[in-house]
Amino acid sequence: MLREEARALESLAERLDERFDLAVEKILACRGRVVLTGMGKHGLVARKIAATLASTGTPAFFMHPAEGRHGDLGMINSEDLIIAVSNSGNTEEVLGCLPYFKRNRNFLIAMTGNLSSELARNADIVLDIGVEREVCPLNLAPTTSTTAAMAVGDALAVVLLERRGFHAEDFALRHPSGTLGKRLLLKVTDVLKPGRNPVVPYSARFEEAIAEITSKQCGAVSVVDDAGKLVGIITDGDLRRIFQREAQQGTPTVAEVLQRRVESLMTKNPMYVFADTLAAQALDIMENGPRKIFVLPVLDEEHRPIGMVHLHDLVSAGL
Repeated sequence: MLREEARALESLAERLDERFDLAVEKILACRGRVVLTGMGKHGLVARKIAATLASTGTPAFFMHPAEGRHGDLGMINSEDLIIAVSNSGNTEEVLGCLPYFKRNRNFLIAMTGNLSSELARNADIVLDIGVEREVCPLNLAPTTSTTAAMAVGDALAVVLLERRGFHAEDFALRHPSGTLGKRLLLKVTDVLKPGRNPVVPYSARFEEAIAEITSKQCGAVSVVDDAGKLVGIITDGDLRRIFQREAQQGTPTVAEVLQRRVESLMTKNPMYVFADTLAAQALDIMENGPRKIFVLPVLDEEHRPIGMVHLHDLVSAGL
């Protein structure tokens, strides 16, 4: 069944001609919106095409033809362009809207499998979505024909996307609540927790660094020089490793270790991110960097820490 539908799409591609190009140009030139309409299964396809167009830079919406004949035609302005999807081209509900389209002077693109149908005769452009037969063994249920209509709709959307110079950021703006939108829009500053900026100078004692880690509850502390710029970091993991190393040497007491300056104990040149770094990029650094880490200092343009982002912050944000 899948191969039969694939062959139908191959045949459709071979029949694609200048009418498709003209349809693209007309949609690009449309000063209003693109209105999709259709009934039954092809109406569902039309609704999906409208959603795809809208999310890829072409203002579009779906109008149910039956509801259109009961007042919803009033949603359509004279500057709007109509795409009517009907395999037979003789769907009563769709044909019932044609007089309004004509009086309203709407440009009409028909997507139909019947090039001699009434819909095709009344359209300004006809896009052929005809298939030899449905993959349904009874050749009745809309299957291959809806696949063909969907594919042509996707082709229109993608070509229009490319012609408009539509980018991933534009797509994300229309999907702010989805994972893709968050990965392309959400910045580190959007997930920073207020007051979570543990910092000590490099001349501080080790016990001061521990106190700062404990009070800010970030699992790490940024170490800065006299100009306030990041020069190192001490994490919870570092604390364990430092005491383990000192215990193995057997000479200093805990009190002596606590009095050491952090510059002798810190990890120098730590990984960090800037405030305007994408949160997804910060997550990638944590998970796929030279070593797996759970926190990253967040710096301003002068390389001064302004916060600390934790892996849990990024996961909680939905990345």
